[in-house]
Amino acid sequence: MEKLDYKKEYKDLYLPKTVPMLMDVPSMKFIMVSGKGNPNEKNGDYQEAMQLLYALSFTIKMSKMGSFKIDGYFEYVVPPLEGLWWSQGKERIDFMHKEDFEWISMIRQPEFVTEEVFYWACEEVREKKKIDVSKAMWKELKEGLCVQMMHIGSYDEETKTIEKLEEYIKEHHFQIDIGSPLENGMIRRHHEIYLSDPRRTAVKNLKTVIRIPVRKG
Repeated sequence: MEKLDYKKEYKDLYLPKTVPMLMDVPSMKFIMVSGKGNPNEKNGDYQEAMQLLYALSFTIKMSKMGSFKIDGYFEYVVPPLEGLWWSQGKERIDFMHKEDFEWISMIRQPEFVTEEVFYWACEEVREKKKIDVSKAMWKELKEGLCVQMMHIGSYDEETKTIEKLEEYIKEHHFQIDIGSPLENGMIRRHHEIYLSDPRRTAVKNLKTVIRIPVRKG
């Protein structure tokens, strides 16, 4: 059976062009971990969040090998890492002061994953991998109207892409809607989707989807 690859199946969400585009983002299920601080800090909160997210996601993916059978399970490729970002006490993200970053890192889950499945995975990871799962959250996120585009290159140069998005937003009479509340207690945030593994990809070739929530002006 062919595996479902969300990046290929939903190209409008994961593979936009290098020019801004308007997108109505549907509701999706995520495992999330929130934290603060510089994501490049060795053995910091962000690195621990990555370990937890991938441990849970691959435990669910490999559940087919054990006794816990998930109703509706199908073969799939684990979706890419995503992140919601903001800076403490500031309207805009301050890329020069990563120590002030606040973030929610997350990985999308297939439609068959329920809250019950999430809690089963948490117990598996806690018992078998001895990883603290207390920071993991199970949430649905419906972002709605956003403007997005592909950023190619260093994460530190994202400001250039953000400026293009902001110009598009202004020209098309939208308003940036970062900070507005959503369902489930979520807040609209600057959103990034990481399509490249920085350990194996040259910095100049890194691909990142940058998404900014908007409303009609």
